[in-house]
Amino acid sequence: MGHYFDSEPSVKSNEREIKFSLYGKEYAYYSDNGVFSKSRIDEGTYIFLKVLVPLNLSGRILDLGCGVGPIGLTLAQNNIEARVVLADINSRALALASKSSQRLNLSSRVTCLHSDIYQKIEGTFDSIVLNPPIRAGKIVTYQMYSGAKQYLIDGGSLYIVIRKKQGAESAFKYLETVFENVTVLHKEKGYWIIQATKSEQ
Repeated sequence: MGHYFDSEPSVKSNEREIKFSLYGKEYAYYSDNGVFSKSRIDEGTYIFLKVLVPLNLSGRILDLGCGVGPIGLTLAQNNIEARVVLADINSRALALASKSSQRLNLSSRVTCLHSDIYQKIEGTFDSIVLNPPIRAGKIVTYQMYSGAKQYLIDGGSLYIVIRKKQGAESAFKYLETVFENVTVLHKEKGYWIIQATKSEQ
């Protein structure tokens, strides 16, 4: 059985669209079998975006483990100053994210990158956004958390959405060992939105 965090999904393709509305604006992105939350935007991502969009994140943003791109593409649409890198190990998900980006005329500001966690990531970012692939296991997700610091500018932040029952409290405590300033921005329906900020030198 394939997983959404496989590099090359083996499940048969059945392309579709996922649609949702947020703050009075409509969004539609391509999706397919073999990707995370293939039929709709998942609840965690939606709650995450409810918090992230009003923050008006700008500069370079890394959407790590982006899937079909709803987080990064939504942020790019809401701030023309944002330059977004969508990174994922799943080649099918990335192709869909790229297709959505092209349809939305975002290609000049959005880059899709096939990367196993930070393997192909270059440069530093103002923000890193992450809906971690919990099913991939703690070894993978904690590498995502710990590795973020070296890819953030001084004063930059990692933003994470994670359910309490899937380890939000332990993730928070771990982040406190890596980052100087860790806060819970929001709690809703069992989900925690956590911000971990790299201190300014």
